[in-house]
Amino acid sequence: MKNIFVKALGVAAVAMTMTSCGDSFLDTDIYDAVDMEGALDNANRVELALNGTYYRFSQYYFAGNFATMTPDLASDITYWNGSNSHQNAMYQFNYLDTEYSMLYIWSYGYKVVDNAARIIQACDQQIPSATGDDKETLIRAKSEAHALRAYAMSVMTNVFGHQVKVNGQDYSSSTGVVVVNEPVVAGTQVSRSSVGDCYAQILSDLNAAIAGFNEVGDRRSLFAFGKASSLGLMARVKLMLEEFDEAYTAASEALAAKGITSLTYDPDAYKALYAGNNTNTESFLALALDEKTNWSANSCGTLFTTYCYGPSPYLVSLMGENDIRTSIWYWTDQQHKKNVPYGDAVPWFGGGKFGVPASGNCAEATNYLINAPEMFLIEAEAKLRSPNKDLDAARQALLVVAKRNLDITSTADLPSDEAGLMSFIRDERARELFQEGHRLWDLRRWNITTNLNAIGAPDIDWGISNAQLGDLLLPIPVDEINAGFGVTQNEGWQNTRPQ
Repeated sequence: MKNIFVKALGVAAVAMTMTSCGDSFLDTDIYDAVDMEGALDNANRVELALNGTYYRFSQYYFAGNFATMTPDLASDITYWNGSNSHQNAMYQFNYLDTEYSMLYIWSYGYKVVDNAARIIQACDQQIPSATGDDKETLIRAKSEAHALRAYAMSVMTNVFGHQVKVNGQDYSSSTGVVVVNEPVVAGTQVSRSSVGDCYAQILSDLNAAIAGFNEVGDRRSLFAFGKASSLGLMARVKLMLEEFDEAYTAASEALAAKGITSLTYDPDAYKALYAGNNTNTESFLALALDEKTNWSANSCGTLFTTYCYGPSPYLVSLMGENDIRTSIWYWTDQQHKKNVPYGDAVPWFGGGKFGVPASGNCAEATNYLINAPEMFLIEAEAKLRSPNKDLDAARQALLVVAKRNLDITSTADLPSDEAGLMSFIRDERARELFQEGHRLWDLRRWNITTNLNAIGAPDIDWGISNAQLGDLLLPIPVDEINAGFGVTQNEGWQNTRPQ
């Protein structure tokens, strides 16, 4: 009988592994042996398993770094000065199918998916006979598990599948990742589903999560999925699907659920958003990282300081002189060593959104994953690109974010024509969402000509020029392919890599 195992990690954690370096698709780590049939047999154990799933989700292998940071590193808004080789293969677009960050995104994404599937299954078995607080606990835990699985699936479908929509062109029939509706028994042969089927699963999970939160409420915790964050993820997914009216509705409902109608426009108040792991009042979902639980050398704070990453000169050029978002941008006196061809020694970036925790230790800063500014930007783009186009409504939503530049005070300061407004939205997403992990997917879904692999700071210069990313495919980790459990490679992925 296959086992599920519980391990204490500050909170109890359920831990399942992927093939990659193991023997089967969704095999199991062995900790304290608890038989599968009895492991999740009450609400308390389900909650322990859910906490463990959040722990897996938040690790630097997935949402705590690789899955969140890769889309910004592999884009036009980040600069790497070459002194340390952390995730630089993605930045330079010379990755292979052995790229370690891809391996871990796959592996830990499926840990979250499989854990969530086990929690959902256990809740379905217990809810019919549960009563009182236990029933509410189980319904809420099931809702959070659905949302966690939706998030993990949305990330992995983006990373390992084709963009679902590229300026109206539909690629939903292309190959996505493995859909896991139920726990997968070790050794089972699997196959990749279509991108369209992956998105159908994501939407099904989000609808189930929202329905559960509507029934019993959510925890109102920044560190757990709830109604606002589930609606926010729904808005993001609908934007990817180019279902613009539904994207607008979901974004608006997410903001309403959180009670947010405006943002911070004072530099000191903006800094305060990033002073701790629960200080961002504009966020719907964050990771529970702090001085006691963080990824140290593998943290995002380390990545954007001692490991050489910061905003690209191009992104710097997009920022207005009085843009409060640069209040958390600074460069230290410490110099990275000279590394040809990246020019003379350059100062360390101070960390940006990961650089101002009250403790002074950038490694203790957390990731804010779903946030109100993104919702306003989704509203703006959705209103502009909808069949029911409304430029005035697009400008109103955009203004809420654009006013971070204190020189912008009204919609009269925004472009009045459709093309100009869309260009501004693209730039505003770069300005506002830097370090939140959206840029590569934005460039791919827009398929606009772009430059990549910034070199030679402070000059705006590029290693790759005039690229279009609409057909970009990243490789499935070769270890997963070689494991022989049915996962196939993205054919021709090498030919889609920008040069």
